[in-house]
Amino acid sequence: MKVSIVTISYNQEQFLEQCIQSVLNQSYPDIEYIVVDPGSKDGSQEIIEHYHSNLSKIIFEPDLGPADGLNKGFRLATGAIFGYLNSDDYLLRDAITKVVDYFQKHPDIDVVSGNAQVINDRNELLRYTYSDKYSLLGCAYGYSTLIQPSSFFRSGAFYKTKGFNIENRSNWDGELFIDMKLNHAKFGRMNEILSAYRIYEKSITGSGNLDNLIKSFSNYRFVKIMGRERNIMDSYLDYIFRFYRYLTNPRDLYQRIRFGPIYARYSTFLKEKR
Repeated sequence: MKVSIVTISYNQEQFLEQCIQSVLNQSYPDIEYIVVDPGSKDGSQEIIEHYHSNLSKIIFEPDLGPADGLNKGFRLATGAIFGYLNSDDYLLRDAITKVVDYFQKHPDIDVVSGNAQVINDRNELLRYTYSDKYSLLGCAYGYSTLIQPSSFFRSGAFYKTKGFNIENRSNWDGELFIDMKLNHAKFGRMNEILSAYRIYEKSITGSGNLDNLIKSFSNYRFVKIMGRERNIMDSYLDYIFRFYRYLTNPRDLYQRIRFGPIYARYSTFLKEKR
């Protein structure tokens, strides 16, 4: 069973090589690795060229943003299983072997999500994060979250959608999962730590620039799923579903209590640092 991994890269020289090596060093043998770079100005393209003989395909051409770059990569993908890895994250050693084993044992599942380490720019472990049980209702109310670098899907589930929405600048993966679910894809969870998800000062997540984009997407997501605008009652339901999430994902709740919310914790750290 071939697995296609797409990495999108733009000016990520600091982390890119670790990302690439994490895919090339997987224990699973049948991996198609596609790297997309729309025109980095640092040394990223030189790093990619260095691994040219180990990569299945390289795309060096301008695009309309991360979602467009991913669509270009997956148009060339030929695997039965798809996944994508941002250039500042990386996979743990046996991640793909575990994913393929899961899909083989669960032929009814179209999308599977595992868990991740949360690290900083020095590869220091900040905490762990765990994917939720996925549902459209939970997604509409913001309690159903999947860990992107630890999520993989069958190519058929991807082809039933229009791909990544190039207008979405904050949560293109989240919208893709919604589209898959709307097309009747079945979601599963793995009890495995599959990747390292990086938060640091210059990342979209770590910088705090994501706050307004996330708020805008959460409203868009709600309308897309529920077919209506939010009302006052929905604000109360937010708290109910958040409590439900804590009950159904106790390990993530423990991490939150012990270390604080992922993004808020890092934002506070940055403020203190400055």
